[in-house]
Amino acid sequence: MPGKPARGSAEPAGDEARRHKKKRRKEAGAASCFSSIKIFLVSECALMLAQGTVGAYLVSVLTTLERRFNLQSADVGVIASSFEIGNLALILFVSYFGARGHRPRLIGCGGIVMALGALLSALPEFLTHQYEYESGEIRWGAEGRDVCAANGSTSNEGPDPDLICRNRTATNMMYLLLIGAQVLLGIGATPVQPLGVSYIDDHVRRKDSSLYIGILFTMLVFGPACGFILGSFCTKIYVDAVFIDTSKLDITPDDPRWIGAWWGGFLLCGALLFFSSLFMFGFPQSLSPRPEHTVESEQAMLPEQEYERPKPSNGVLRHPLEPDDSTTCFQQLRVIPKVTKHLLSNPVFTCIVLAACMEIAVVAGFAAFLGKYLEQQFNLTTSSANQLLGMTAIPCACLGIFLGGLLVKKLSLSALGAIRMAMLVNLVSTACYVSFLFLGCDTGPVAGVTVPYGNNATPTSPLDPYSPCNNNCECQTDSFTPVCGADGITYLSACFAGCNSTNLTGCACLSLVPAENATVVPGKCPSPGCQEAFLTFLCVMCVCSMIGAMAQTPSVIILIRTVSPELKSYALGVLFLLLRLLGFIPPPLIFGAGIDSTCLFWSTFCGEQGACALYDNVVYRYLYVSIAIALKSFAFILYTTTWQCLRKNYKRYIKNHEDLGEIQNIEIFEWDHL
Repeated sequence: MPGKPARGSAEPAGDEARRHKKKRRKEAGAASCFSSIKIFLVSECALMLAQGTVGAYLVSVLTTLERRFNLQSADVGVIASSFEIGNLALILFVSYFGARGHRPRLIGCGGIVMALGALLSALPEFLTHQYEYESGEIRWGAEGRDVCAANGSTSNEGPDPDLICRNRTATNMMYLLLIGAQVLLGIGATPVQPLGVSYIDDHVRRKDSSLYIGILFTMLVFGPACGFILGSFCTKIYVDAVFIDTSKLDITPDDPRWIGAWWGGFLLCGALLFFSSLFMFGFPQSLSPRPEHTVESEQAMLPEQEYERPKPSNGVLRHPLEPDDSTTCFQQLRVIPKVTKHLLSNPVFTCIVLAACMEIAVVAGFAAFLGKYLEQQFNLTTSSANQLLGMTAIPCACLGIFLGGLLVKKLSLSALGAIRMAMLVNLVSTACYVSFLFLGCDTGPVAGVTVPYGNNATPTSPLDPYSPCNNNCECQTDSFTPVCGADGITYLSACFAGCNSTNLTGCACLSLVPAENATVVPGKCPSPGCQEAFLTFLCVMCVCSMIGAMAQTPSVIILIRTVSPELKSYALGVLFLLLRLLGFIPPPLIFGAGIDSTCLFWSTFCGEQGACALYDNVVYRYLYVSIAIALKSFAFILYTTTWQCLRKNYKRYIKNHEDLGEIQNIEIFEWDHL
């Protein structure tokens, strides 16, 4: 009689089956987690937040890098622009070919490359010697004040200035490493925005697309606020705090010799970029459409037949996501110029892209020098200006982007409605910029620059900061440390005021006050009514930032609705390419050149012209704001041209589809509300 199977032999098989079933349930749960477009939105937002943070953090520590590695301003400008170089090199190729590949994985790879670039940015600190400072490195004395050196009182306190000039080097391995790190950051950022936006737009309902994209760009703009806050925190920590005992330091963050831990923020941003990128590898190439998405009307915001897809003979792939195996890589590369020509021949696409470039040009140029503008116009410190920007203008811009996307969704705006919204917010924000022309402070009397010494009403000689009262003081113009005299006049430094003591007394150039009252205090002399003008400016700036940012989401929505689905990613790539070529690179140069033209007094360093020490505030304000107004006005003209093109397209669309009652009613309803 055959024996019964051993009980122990059956149990392992059952346990294995249960374990296999449990494993499949876990895999199904993980798959369902990464099958949600909302989870993808969260992951993309985290990655774009980290990207915006590391970009703004670099800006916040540029002056620290300049002093740490003895770089010139032009050198740190090259470091900052290296990001754009890396991004421009690959944006079109990644946008075109990335649309056919696994977009989430490409975004994840880009995030890892950005993480590597952020980590490499911190590497120079660990490859160079520790920072060393000397009590005599600043020849102004222990309190960091430039006082009169008459009679040799302070002539031996500092090192030979020629030695400082000889030790100053602009090109070294650390400098090249910083440039390479920024190029990597730019390369890694290439797929994040165009592929992320197109992936979201492909997997949400059309009426929800604006809200999702608005949230996405809100996080990107919120990143700079985090970057400035992180920079403020890290620069308060000593640069070599991990190597030395900081309790033995005899300097504080307020000391001009202090250099903060600029590298710490790059390490943190690198970690954030790396971990936020890992989630992208869990998403599929394409999400399964939900039932409500399949029954949704696919009617575009624009009549699609006005923007026909290129035929296969033009080289465009017949399927929106899968490449044609019969074409080689070289043949596909030859298609890019044809596709680009096809996009740019679309007047709506071209006008809306150029309008976006003008709007971004205002942000890139005006905002890049806004901190400097606040310092010059309203006599703020650098830290105060950065904190105000991080706490007011940037959060308001984030709110504006979110509200823009929300309004497009709630009002169910068509392309015509979206462009009208962009035109309206452009007009309101331009009016805010016009008001800036009247909100500012004068330069005030500055001895030897705007008024002669002694404040004579009719100067008998040309204005010159050097006067008989300070000729023997050996005053230097390599820095600008203004002081306010008891006579109400600003002096370039305590030395130029003829002060012979570090307590800022006994100032020989204050001839209009008694000798015992001839004292100065650090900083420029306050201008009457300046505080009230600053508060008004700050309120208007918040409104301007919020309203101006509301046009961003409608512009992107119009753009992705003017092209065929398979060209959506590439169209976004063209947008970001032109934004960088026209919106990010030239405006800072234009604004910077305009600002430099208003300089009243230049500092000198090592026998060469240095930074501007004093500006004509009135001319500065008029020129600075007028450039922004001109760009905003040009954007309005482009918006108007886009609106006219859309009106013509809708007229033809309605005329050719009069038999489609539902579409006709919808379009006529919108037409009646133009």
